[in-house]
Amino acid sequence: MHHARKRFGQHFLKDHNILTKIIVSIGLKNTDRVVEIGPGLGALTKELLTQLNHLDVLELDRDLVLHLEKNFNPNQLTIYSVDALKFEFKTLSQKKHDLRIVGNLPYNISTPLLFKLFDSLDYIQDMFFMLQKEVVLRLTAKPGEDHYGRLSVMSQYFCNNEYVFTVSPNAFDPPPKVYSAIVKLTPKKNQLQANNLTVFSDIVREAFNYRRKKLSNALKKYITSQQLISLNINPESRPEMLTVDEFVKISLLL
Repeated sequence: MHHARKRFGQHFLKDHNILTKIIVSIGLKNTDRVVEIGPGLGALTKELLTQLNHLDVLELDRDLVLHLEKNFNPNQLTIYSVDALKFEFKTLSQKKHDLRIVGNLPYNISTPLLFKLFDSLDYIQDMFFMLQKEVVLRLTAKPGEDHYGRLSVMSQYFCNNEYVFTVSPNAFDPPPKVYSAIVKLTPKKNQLQANNLTVFSDIVREAFNYRRKKLSNALKKYITSQQLISLNINPESRPEMLTVDEFVKISLLL
C-alpha cells in the first residue's frame, strides 16, 4: 500500500465521478498524443487509457513507477521516471501543437511547471490541470477582479485560460486542506507579441508590486505619464485594471 508523500505534495484522486468529468472535459480521440504529469496510483491514467491507444506519463516517485509498471500494459503506457521540471516535452512531439498535457499537479511545483511548459508551446495543443482553486482563479481572472495579478497576466499572455469545474477535498486521499479546480489552457495564436519577454515580465512584476498605486507611480522608473498617454493608457489607472495587451504595448515602447 503506497502512502502519500508530503515532500512530493501527493494527494491521490479517488472520486470516480470527478475522473469521468475530467475525461469528458478533455474530449479525447484515440490517436491523441497525451502526456500525463504525476499519474500517482494511476486512477486518471486508467480512465485515459479507455480512450487512447497509447499514453506517456511522467512520475518522479520510484515506488509509484514500480506500481504503474506492475499494473499497466507497457505497450499502452510509456513511463518516464523523471522530474517534470527537468523534462524536455518536445522529445514526445511528432509535429507542431500535437501534445495534450494533463495532470493533477503537486501544489508546490505548479507555478514553475506552468512557466516551463510556456517555453514549449510550439509542441502543445492544450493542457488540462487540476490545481489549487486559488491558483486557477488567478490564472483565469480578468482585469479589475480580486485575483487578477502577475500570474494572470503572464499566463494569459501565452494561453487562453478557462475555469472548467471545482473539486472538493473529499475527492482525494488524503484530502488536501483546500479546494481544487480543473483549468484548461490553450496556447494563443496571433496575439500581440512582446519583442523581449524579459522586459515584459519585469514590467508586469514591477506593476503588481505596487498594484494599488497609480500606474504612473508604479512604473515611474520605466515610463512617463506622457508615454502612457501616447499608448492610450490612463496613467491614473491602477495596474490591476490593465489588459495583457496594454502591458505588451508598454514593453514594446521600451
